[in-house]
Amino acid sequence: MRRWGTALAAMALAGGALAAAAGTAGAVTPTAAKAATACETGWGSGEKTAQPAGHAPLGNIRTGRHACYDRIVFDVKGATAADRVGYRVGYVNTLHQDGSGEEIPVRGGAILDIHVSAPSYDPSSGAESYPGQARKPLPGVDISGYQTFRDTRFGASFEGETQVGLGVRARLPFRVFQTDGHVVVDVAHSWNAVR
Repeated sequence: MRRWGTALAAMALAGGALAAAAGTAGAVTPTAAKAATACETGWGSGEKTAQPAGHAPLGNIRTGRHACYDRIVFDVKGATAADRVGYRVGYVNTLHQDGSGEEIPVRGGAILDIHVSAPSYDPSSGAESYPGQARKPLPGVDISGYQTFRDTRFGASFEGETQVGLGVRARLPFRVFQTDGHVVVDVAHSWNAVR
């Protein structure tokens, strides 16, 4: 009788250990939970604007890839966190160059027309501050391998603003914000992206 009792107790312990192991194997680890976290995409796709406080010259345009979005950054020379750099960003069916109105072809499923209140020249001296050429891709910007970005085109520097056409995969949500002399445009990878 003792042997049966001992054998039953051993089987019960073994079964409990198996159940615990199965529960652990099915549990979501913190890393797995983080991997399934939804990306913020509630930015909308409507036009976004901000009024300028002045017109400092554009110094550079650069891009970056992130888990939930692709980013383009406009670096404004001499602007600080306290300076308001104006912008107007919105989707258009066709990119038309400021000043001339000429059409500029931009590859992609949708086109963001980006205007930043920072000319590509120094307003006080007239010296070039950014080497963009109308209708050409942005100098030094390589977007190959990006999930959302498809093309970049320099539009113009006209009446204190720089215009850039950004070709994206589709009409996706985007946000625009300023930080320490930079105007940042993020375009989400999808309407309900997960990272």
